[in-house]
Amino acid sequence: MAVKVLLLDDEELVRGGIRLILESDPDLRVVAEAPDGSDVLDLVERHRPDVVLTDVQMPGVDGLEVVRRVTALPDAPAVVVLTTFDLDEYVHSALRGGATGFLLKDTPPRDLVRAVHVVARGEAMISPGVTRRLLLEFAAEPDGRTEARRRLSGLTPREREVAEAVGRGASNAGIARELFLSESTVKVHIGRIMAKLDAANRTQVAITVHDASR
Repeated sequence: MAVKVLLLDDEELVRGGIRLILESDPDLRVVAEAPDGSDVLDLVERHRPDVVLTDVQMPGVDGLEVVRRVTALPDAPAVVVLTTFDLDEYVHSALRGGATGFLLKDTPPRDLVRAVHVVARGEAMISPGVTRRLLLEFAAEPDGRTEARRRLSGLTPREREVAEAVGRGASNAGIARELFLSESTVKVHIGRIMAKLDAANRTQVAITVHDASR
């Protein structure tokens, strides 16, 4: 079954280009698009997308508000922020708000397609290098570091190992190889970690791990 994508961007030319790239893969389908997030909840309800790709800066309802509205839904689709700059403070806010990750608008077509598939499987799609730069740019305040360490203290030693691997940007398969676990066991651990940390997704787990290491 094809991965369904909802695309939000105020530039029609950009939307058209992204649609062409995504639909070059027979397993991806753009089910709807809009110039901003004004109707995002209606579009999600009507089309049931697996992934929402949203620009950050749009007239009307912007990408940060899209993140807030969509991630508050039960059984919400993954939300990925589109941006021109990889160290955009709006992107950092979106990740903390529950977005699964972000894509640069100059991402090579093959990587864009792969990223959407990764996100649809429930994994973060930010590359480890970009994640490190983003988190270094917006380092946690001391109080945030203390709180992150307190939250991580509630994890078991194995859960802590898995969380730290997530913080390095490892995929489920990579974590399984590193820790000699099955992928299904890794998924169980990640589910428990997210529950204990009150994290909406693995990106927020990664942020907590990095905050605790400041």
